[in-house]
Amino acid sequence: MTGREAEELMMGAGAVTRGTEKAVGTTKAEGEGQPVGIEKLIEAVRGGRADDVPALLEGLGAAERSTAVAKLKSLRTEVRGWETKRPREAADAQRALYVAGAGCHAGASAAATWLGGRDLVPWRSEGCGPALRAVSDRSPEWLADVAGRLAARPAVAEHSYELIRGMVERSGCAVPATDGYVLGWAWQFRAGSRWRRSFEGPELLERLREDPQTPVLVLHALSMAESPDQLTWTVTEAPHAHWPTAVATLVGEGLLDRAEVLGAAVSRLLRGGRPRDLRFPMEVLRLVEPTAEEFRERIPDLVGMTADTPSPIAGYAQEVLAGLAADGALPTAMLSEMTSAVLFRTEKKLLRAQLTLVGKALARDPGAAAELLPAVAEVFGNEDTELQGRALKLVGRHLAAVDASVRRELAGQAGLLSPQHRQAATELFGEVLEVGAGVPYEEILPPVPEPQRVEPPAATVEELVEDMLTKGVSDDPVRFERALDGLVRHAHRDRAEVTRAVREAFTTKSWQEPHHFTYDFRGLHAVLAGLLGLLEPSWIEDRRAREPESTACFHEVLTGIVHARLWEAAALIGTDALPFLLASPTVSTGGIDPQVLVERLRAYRDAGVEPAPADLAQALLRVLRTGPDIERVEEEASALGTVAGRRLAAWLRTDEPPAATVRFLAREEDRTLERWYVHQRVVVELADRAVVREEFPPAFRWLGGTLETAPRRCYHWISAEGHWTSILPSDREVLAALIVPSLARAGGTQDTTGPLTGLAEAEGRVGPAVALALALGMGYGDADDRLRAVDALLVLASRGDLDARQVGEELGWLVTEGVVKPNRLADATRTAAATGAYATVWAVLGAALPGLLSAAPPVRGLGEVLAVAADCVERCGARGELPGLAGVASAKGSSQLVVQAKRLLAALG
Repeated sequence: MTGREAEELMMGAGAVTRGTEKAVGTTKAEGEGQPVGIEKLIEAVRGGRADDVPALLEGLGAAERSTAVAKLKSLRTEVRGWETKRPREAADAQRALYVAGAGCHAGASAAATWLGGRDLVPWRSEGCGPALRAVSDRSPEWLADVAGRLAARPAVAEHSYELIRGMVERSGCAVPATDGYVLGWAWQFRAGSRWRRSFEGPELLERLREDPQTPVLVLHALSMAESPDQLTWTVTEAPHAHWPTAVATLVGEGLLDRAEVLGAAVSRLLRGGRPRDLRFPMEVLRLVEPTAEEFRERIPDLVGMTADTPSPIAGYAQEVLAGLAADGALPTAMLSEMTSAVLFRTEKKLLRAQLTLVGKALARDPGAAAELLPAVAEVFGNEDTELQGRALKLVGRHLAAVDASVRRELAGQAGLLSPQHRQAATELFGEVLEVGAGVPYEEILPPVPEPQRVEPPAATVEELVEDMLTKGVSDDPVRFERALDGLVRHAHRDRAEVTRAVREAFTTKSWQEPHHFTYDFRGLHAVLAGLLGLLEPSWIEDRRAREPESTACFHEVLTGIVHARLWEAAALIGTDALPFLLASPTVSTGGIDPQVLVERLRAYRDAGVEPAPADLAQALLRVLRTGPDIERVEEEASALGTVAGRRLAAWLRTDEPPAATVRFLAREEDRTLERWYVHQRVVVELADRAVVREEFPPAFRWLGGTLETAPRRCYHWISAEGHWTSILPSDREVLAALIVPSLARAGGTQDTTGPLTGLAEAEGRVGPAVALALALGMGYGDADDRLRAVDALLVLASRGDLDARQVGEELGWLVTEGVVKPNRLADATRTAAATGAYATVWAVLGAALPGLLSAAPPVRGLGEVLAVAADCVERCGARGELPGLAGVASAKGSSQLVVQAKRLLAALG
């Protein structure tokens, strides 16, 4: 009902006389002090009738709207509670709240805050029509202010595009060129709304022509750090919606300023970023087809693009600059700067093209040699010896054109050349290269890492809460264990204070549902839920006592140990049964000083407390069993006179720690698998340990040999892997065997080799399982994962624990099986060698290569591995024979395989 209709009704009934208030909003509800108009507004909002709200607002004055704001805020809080049980009603009410708040807030700042609320922002502008009607009476200045505030918030602007656009058009203000607004604008072209049409033929181009905001927003879209999805589609994916083609057409028609478009595209490419985000400006630049004059104006930007942008962008800029150089339009100084930039990159195609470009430039202008050859000499230190040779020949052809000072500079750079090119360099530069000759080779390995002492837990509840709220605390085993021990200690001292602090600091609503903790590792939250009494004790006890099935995958059972400790702590926290944790590590590797564990058990005995089973079991697995005083510690443990003390003493004395072996099923052993993945063929055999099966709690008994000896076909998401190494910090061969299936399973994914770092720094026997784990890590697809494996390899070498031959043999097998690609092996070993560990890397490759050289058919890409091996041999001076090498080296042809085989054969001889 409109305000006019209500007034007429009231006048007809004799409800009003001259001088009375005319608006419905000022009429009191019978028996109430609230105006009827406000009540009807709130009723409509509560019922989710957003389309009715603008009409109801018409009858409310400024004072009534201000009064309504408080009620809307209260209702908004109430509606948030509907989301889980009444989601549809909540969505309708929130849409109506969105509209009502737009019309009731008088200030632009308050209105923008309301319209930008995360619970109210509509999905892709739904509900903006009624909201625009609700603010139709506002001034242009108010509309412009609100539009600007909303456009400045990316997520809000994207989903409120239609509202912002309506305000911009009604106010006449400038188009808000922001990322969020452009995202919403681009979405409208895809989805329709006020522009709804069929998506056929040249529609995108036509609609861009019609839109007066196109010139401003296209320029901003070209400059965005993350391009909207629609703008990155290729012609193949959506030829009718190819934005670069449309933009280029509009540039040709003059609707878009050519110089501005070119400047925006080049500027964005110069900043670099993900290839996906550079696709739009790159395609626009290609299709606009800048003239030679336009390129000459942007030579510094093009040179910058060759330095830091992704390979396709750098290649494009290189081609353009090569064309300018051929026309004599590229100054020598800029060519020199470009050459230094490109030759610093790693892409061989770009490096070869740049050497060719410099060669042509010197052929045209020999006088440029003094400026260009020092840049070419940067290649002397490149890892690719073939490129080194090309650069050396180029320098040799033009060396006569430079003076003595440049010659000395080039000779100094020649010291970086591989030994393969030293003779040619000596003939070129003379005795100057002899400086430093005869210096014996010295292997460089990283310093042996010393375990760091773990800091004691937080001293106050405030510090404890701060530790628990720190981002990533559950992912870092050291910080996690420190926080967990601190939580247990403080809860034992004053449970009420810790409970109060936790309720204030954490959002605990989801903890009341057991399924929240069922499928994933939740870290400290499980213990906090137990502290607050949010979970049924029977449910906690069931999880605490659960024993893994005999067919469980290894990452399940490893994570199961972590879970068992958490649920045990959740059941006992804040009681006298758990004053502190026995299993809290004392060193960063996860190990426990045996003397410290004895003191902890003594404190338990003196307090009359029996150790919690999972806590004691984890403490035994973590205790360090080596050291000069280990016999004395055994005696002290026995002297405690407790069951736990005797168990510790026996554990320290045992010569049979948990043990495991790893083998692979041969293909013929199981023909039921249609496709052979390495992780499906890994078999881990755990030693039979009666003491573990009989004395340890259920979650640990599998370490005594209760799991079936069979391949593990894992279908679970891997979780809590950061904690695996701290479970068995004194038994790294067992730990390696257990993580091998996960390493084999996830060979192409990222962030999976993290446990290798802890494995290298842990204690205990090193055997074939450690070797296989390293080999798998060195073959990962992600460079960061390979780097972690390389670090682990070098740490083991520095500790004297690396069996290089065994790692090499495993790598040879994995490459032959197709699990590890030769280019990844070459990258990993090259990275390791570059640290100065040439002899170590050669020891690995020397064991891997015999099987690879004899493989039939030849391993594709093996030449790159041979190049790394040859470089290592040349630098460390190794000598000897390599089975199969002579046969490959004697083959005809100039492939990299043959060339590098000959080089390696010569170096070994």
